[in-house]
Amino acid sequence: MKDFSKLEKQLGVEFKNKNLLTQAFCHRSYLNENPDSGLENNERLEFLGDAVLELVVTEYLYEKYPKQSEGELTNWRAALVNAKMLSEIAKKLGFNDFILLSHGEAKELGKARQYILANTFEAFIGAIYLDRGYKICQDFVKKNVVRELPEIIEKGLFKDAKSRFQEVAQEITGITPTYKVLEEWGPDHEKHFIIGVFLGEELVAKGEGSSKQEAELEAAKEGLEVKHW
Repeated sequence: MKDFSKLEKQLGVEFKNKNLLTQAFCHRSYLNENPDSGLENNERLEFLGDAVLELVVTEYLYEKYPKQSEGELTNWRAALVNAKMLSEIAKKLGFNDFILLSHGEAKELGKARQYILANTFEAFIGAIYLDRGYKICQDFVKKNVVRELPEIIEKGLFKDAKSRFQEVAQEITGITPTYKVLEEWGPDHEKHFIIGVFLGEELVAKGEGSSKQEAELEAAKEGLEVKHW
């Protein structure tokens, strides 16, 4: 079993109920290989933590930015609590070293690990809330999540991927991106699309989705990564 006291020291949060802390890091795959561990998976804690995290961030934004519209605050919050951001924060805090996973899942990196990290982070928030109460949970979120907000605002990371890709593409290349359907299949009620985002003749990236809008967003996201924008 992992030594969670190291993590408590790293984060400056001490748990009264150590089992709750361990549970926050227990992925369902671990229990498949260790059914007698006496642990529960972290999914219920994640469900709770998701709501607590959203409340803390919402409350902070509401009080700190009285002149911003509801739409702007919603975009800022979404940029702060999305899976990519939460997984990056979890990584910085060393969560990778403590997640309890099956051997197979432990080898999975990339997108799969990103979601596991983000979900574990939410479960950890849920565990702090239950163990130490709202105030300590609020302090932890402000210190580790809300601190990312200035960069999000400064770099426009709260805009959707299509808007960002267009802005950066025009700024760097002087070309406005175009989107083309490359493949589509399925009956009308279950259509599926693969859409390419192009800069002039260059196919930069592809995206897949159950609507053209969804596939275009995915293509733009992929385009930002491919171009390192």
